[in-house]
Amino acid sequence: MNRAFQRYFSDAIIEIHVTRKVASADWHPASWQKRTAAQQPTYPNQADLDRTIGSLSRLPPIVTSWEVDALKEHIATAQRGEAFVLQGGDCAETFDECTSENIVAKLKILLQMSLVMLYGLKKPVVRIGRMAGQYAKPRSADTETRDGKTLPSFRGDLVNRIAFTDADRIPEPQLLLRAYERAALTLNFVRSLVDGGFADLHHPEYWDLDWVGHSPMADEYREIVGSISNSLDFLETVLGRAFHRTQKAEIYAAHEGLHLLYEQAQTRFLDRRERWYNLTTHFPWIGMRTAAIEGAHVEYFRGIANPIGVKVGQGMTGEWLQELIVVLNPDNEPGRLTLIHRFGAKSIEEHLPDLISAVRETDSPVLWVCDPMHGNTETTADGTKTRRFDNIVSELESAFRVHQSMDSYLGGVHLELTGENVTECTGGARGLTDADLARAYKSTVDPRLNYEQAMEIAMRIAGLRNA
Repeated sequence: MNRAFQRYFSDAIIEIHVTRKVASADWHPASWQKRTAAQQPTYPNQADLDRTIGSLSRLPPIVTSWEVDALKEHIATAQRGEAFVLQGGDCAETFDECTSENIVAKLKILLQMSLVMLYGLKKPVVRIGRMAGQYAKPRSADTETRDGKTLPSFRGDLVNRIAFTDADRIPEPQLLLRAYERAALTLNFVRSLVDGGFADLHHPEYWDLDWVGHSPMADEYREIVGSISNSLDFLETVLGRAFHRTQKAEIYAAHEGLHLLYEQAQTRFLDRRERWYNLTTHFPWIGMRTAAIEGAHVEYFRGIANPIGVKVGQGMTGEWLQELIVVLNPDNEPGRLTLIHRFGAKSIEEHLPDLISAVRETDSPVLWVCDPMHGNTETTADGTKTRRFDNIVSELESAFRVHQSMDSYLGGVHLELTGENVTECTGGARGLTDADLARAYKSTVDPRLNYEQAMEIAMRIAGLRNA
């Protein structure tokens, strides 16, 4: 039996049939329930919710522990400045968009961007998709009012439905099972594509999206593809063997670990590793709205072995961040903690240096990642949410500049993007304006970069295009 398959098969069987150990006095997957849990929906039928969570807890895991540990090793490499992390995908996935076409488009754009970054940065690129579980979203208010009618806010397909009716806005436990099924289908299809050679660096032409035929950046991309293919062919000819590591591109999954019952249900103790793993995803993260030291999310996250992220931005003090590091990574484990900063183009240079200094005082390894999207959201005159491409680029460039000036390493980027030709963010190579937004605005929550804008970001990170 192939060794890699044998290890995968062994891990999968163990994780499906694992025997739960008695929780320690210090932490167990439900210990968060004794804390204040922000951003949680209120279900009208507790018995129905309990039955659903019970069913979910008995289903096979979506990811395996050895995949989780492999990602942690990659993140540790990035913390040392030897790799770069590309994290990207939808603001909020929807059940309706769980189609082969949409999944392939997401995979293509991540592969294309990583190829450009690999070429320009001259270091490995770790690919983490906001996919296979990004079905829940935090909200600024528990309710929404339209024309005098007030209903629960839409919290993503994991919780309720977007239509503004009484029935659709009631949180429904069965949606948790549908989210699990969609996440598993998505990740299994991604694995099948990768295992089938879709991500072979010898044939990056497989990944072309429509933009290659008309974008001003098309010629640059083709030159990169040709250069990498020729280099691989030359080296393999000289050495007389194939570069097997280049034939597959690992794709990891990530989502915000917002709905704690969903995360708890797939948290397993593995005897051979003597650790608890969240097996809904490889990389869960905590948003700033749920990052209270004494809150339920921090309590849950501190006990799982996954590499984890924390969003940080305006309002995050150095003392608060230092406390989070102590709680979430008390043993200073490499690869464990990623800090995803999001300030906005106008505020990053004022606030980021203080947080870098605060982290340095802890002497704890962290991976710094820039999210240039969330701090730059604005609303047009007609009420449409958008983001200006120039502001996104400006924050990203400031992030690199600040980290370099402080002898720190910016080791990744976190983007909301899609492989579709949407019109949700203005600017970019085609100069989209507010008037263009209505043409192809599909997001149900926040605006995303389209494939052309995302590729332009990748080229700028790689140093191939100037502002």
